[in-house]
Amino acid sequence: MARDDVLTLTIPDLSGRLAVVTGANSGLGFGLARQLTLHGADVTMAIRDRAKGEAAIAAIQREQPAGKLTIEHLELASLASVAELGQNLVTQGRPIDILINNAGVMTPPQRLETVDGHELQFGANHLGHFALTCHLMPLLRAAPASRVVSVSSLAASQNVEFDDADARRDYKPMRSYGIAKLAQLMFATELDRRSRDAGWGVTSNAAHPGLTKTNLLSGASYGAEKPTFGARLTQLTWRLLPFMWLDVDEGIKPTLYAAVSPDARGGEYYGPRGFYQTVGGGVTHAKVPRLVHDEIELRRFWQLSEELAGVSFPAT
Repeated sequence: MARDDVLTLTIPDLSGRLAVVTGANSGLGFGLARQLTLHGADVTMAIRDRAKGEAAIAAIQREQPAGKLTIEHLELASLASVAELGQNLVTQGRPIDILINNAGVMTPPQRLETVDGHELQFGANHLGHFALTCHLMPLLRAAPASRVVSVSSLAASQNVEFDDADARRDYKPMRSYGIAKLAQLMFATELDRRSRDAGWGVTSNAAHPGLTKTNLLSGASYGAEKPTFGARLTQLTWRLLPFMWLDVDEGIKPTLYAAVSPDARGGEYYGPRGFYQTVGGGVTHAKVPRLVHDEIELRRFWQLSEELAGVSFPAT
C-alpha cells in the first residue's frame, strides 16, 4: 500500500558530483538533466541521437552557461551498445554519484524486438538498464554515497507473470509495458537489498511520474512515422482535460527526490501526491505491487535478468 506522506523535495548543492541520465535529451530526462545541472552537477547524457543531445545541452546552457554536460551514445535495445558505454565510462574512471535509468519505450502497436531478440519494451526498458547498471557498478561503488534511480510507471501495478516476458506467445502493448516497468521496480528493490547485504555502498530506489506530458506518450519513442490512435487520443486529453496531466517540471519531482533528497531512502518507491498518484503537486510514497514484496520472486527474477542480459553483478 502507498503511504500518503507529504515529502518535501530539497535539492542540495550538487557541485562536484557526476550524474548519468539515460534518455536525457527530451521529456523527463531533459527535465532531470536541467535540474541537476542548475544545482551544480556534471551530467552525462546517455542517448541515441547526438544532434538532439547537442540541442538539449544548448538549451540548458542558455540558463546555466557554466553547466557541464557531455553526450555518450547509448542504444538500450542493444546489449553491445550498453556494454560499450559501460566500458567507455569505466575507462574514463570518474566515480558516478547518480545514475538515473530513465529512458523508455512505450506500447508500440506491434511486437518489436531488440538487436538481441527480446521484446522491445522488456529488452530496452529493463534488460538494457539492468545491464548498464551492472557495467557501471565499479564507478558507482567508487563514489562515496551513490544512488541508482529506476523510473517505473503506474503500469507496474498490473498483475503479471514473467514466464513469457518476451511476449513470444501473446503480445499486448500495455501488458508488455507493464511487465517492463514492474521489472524495473523489482530490479530497484532487489539491487538495494543486495547492496545492503554485501556492503556495496550503492543506494537503489525507484520513482514514477504519474501522468506526465512527454513524447513517450506521443508514440514517438519507438520511431513511429506518425502517432498511433492511442497516442492521438492521449494528446487530445492533454488539451481537453489538462487537469489530468502534469507538466514535466512537476512530473520529475518524484525522481529528483529519489536521486538527490537527503531524506530519500533505499528500497523506496516515490510518486506524485494526488488523485490515485496520477496528478497533484509534490511527492509521496507510491503504491508498491505485490511481487515487489516477494523475496523469492525477486531473487528468481534477478537470476533470470542476469541470464537474459548476459551480465553478472558482484557476488553477495
